Amino acid sequence: MDKKHPVLCDPGSGICELPATSSAIPVMSSVSKTKQSVTKPLKLLYFTDPICSSCWGIEAPLRKLKLAFGHCLEIEYRMGGLLPDWRYNSGGISKPSDVAGHWDEVSNYYDMPIDGDVWLEDPLPSSFPPSIAFKAAQLQDPFKAVQWLREIREMVFLRKKNITRWEHLSMAAVIVGLDAVQLKEDFAGKANELFQDDLNLARAMGVRGFPTIFFSNPAGEVVKVNGAKPYAVFEQAVLKVYPAAKPNRYDQQEVALFTHFSSLTAREFSELTDTPRFEAESRLNELVAQGHLEKFVTKNGSIWNRGARP
Repeated sequence: MDKKHPVLCDPGSGICELPATSSAIPVMSSVSKTKQSVTKPLKLLYFTDPICSSCWGIEAPLRKLKLAFGHCLEIEYRMGGLLPDWRYNSGGISKPSDVAGHWDEVSNYYDMPIDGDVWLEDPLPSSFPPSIAFKAAQLQDPFKAVQWLREIREMVFLRKKNITRWEHLSMAAVIVGLDAVQLKEDFAGKANELFQDDLNLARAMGVRGFPTIFFSNPAGEVVKVNGAKPYAVFEQAVLKVYPAAKPNRYDQQEVALFTHFSSLTAREFSELTDTPRFEAESRLNELVAQGHLEKFVTKNGSIWNRGARP
């Protein structure tokens, strides 16, 4: 079987695979053992990459998981290093422009807005710079680092921004309240070492594609979920390692949701409110008409924000 280029994510399996992968990865592994020390009874170790389109595809179920089980779980984000550079050519991909059509197709599959034209207009040479910058953001504030990651994903997937450029990484820092000057200092310093630690851990744990999430409990029991999967699969993994977990009945009103999240796609809003997709988009458009939200439109879908984005 021909190897696929890492930027080509398979919508069927929901996985963005690294080079030299072997056979298909199972959806969920059997329970295994590992060490853990956290303040909450459940830990999620999430291996991802800023330009992983399948990772963008699980934003809706992952956000729902945070609201439903955030009281008993902690999520640790690790970078996986999806695209070192363009020297690896395979799977019909030899240059950035070859990715444009693929991203448009993935957008439709996951019902998450992605504009592949970034690969035609200002293509990224690598996913390493934003990955290292994420580690720098974590040094300042782990929670704001996750918000920052969301911002740069919106930049690259919807706004066609080359997020290897410092101007965009810095702007995302300002938006979420990070110190952009400190971010740049850490980017040039300790963040490089932390990123290498993530790559080493991914290799040690056998991570060969993204998203990959390890669910574990203090007893060391682990369940691994690979690829973009429905919310029910993630919930099943939670209950397998922590049967006592009870989902929180969070407020599904739009005011409450946009307090938790500064932006939502129609699919995310539909998932979080348990409403049909069409009704979700209609309601979001009503909120725009009432002046409560702003809407950003791409050729492959839209996103709704509490406030304007540059």
